[in-house]
Amino acid sequence: MSDAGERVYVVDDDEAMRDSLVWLLESHGIAVSAFASAAAFLEAYRADLRGCLVLDVRMPGMSGLELHERLKAGGATLPVVFVTGHGDVPMAVSALKRGALDFVEKPFAEKDLLRLVRQALERDRGQAEARLRLAEVRRRLDSLTAREREVLALVVDGKPNKLVADELGISPKTVEVHRAHLMEKMGVGSLAELVRSVLSVR
Repeated sequence: MSDAGERVYVVDDDEAMRDSLVWLLESHGIAVSAFASAAAFLEAYRADLRGCLVLDVRMPGMSGLELHERLKAGGATLPVVFVTGHGDVPMAVSALKRGALDFVEKPFAEKDLLRLVRQALERDRGQAEARLRLAEVRRRLDSLTAREREVLALVVDGKPNKLVADELGISPKTVEVHRAHLMEKMGVGSLAELVRSVLSVR
């Protein structure tokens, strides 16, 4: 079953293909929305959509490849699975190099498409969790006092307490107090964890 809020967005101008993809995915408990053109999808698109895209490579008007490029240029992170005809494989391989998750050739086995869609949904969940973690680190950094931020910057640069104290004109004991406070506020239990947290948002 899909997670709440996540959905597969099928974009294909072939009505029979759209209907069969919707039926296949819904019959496996996966929420689906289908669109007959790239333009129709773009009208419905929002930056906070969760799930993945199943895109036909060739469509009248804007192609699946052009839609993928436009979404990427706008910072979209929805994983993309391309559906291709035999002659479109070189184009699909080129799309992989530009960040698409994978492609499946028509006529495809249902199990192959389902496997790729599940991989894409899993990738989207991972990306969503990473965004939440980053937001939490930023929130914690914002809670630090100006002095704690100064201590943090020097500690993350690898400076020992004595050097931090010298640089800031405070005692090593005061540095220890600030360091203990900032580690508590950052929710970390070790220097390595602290460094990883800070580097993750740089």
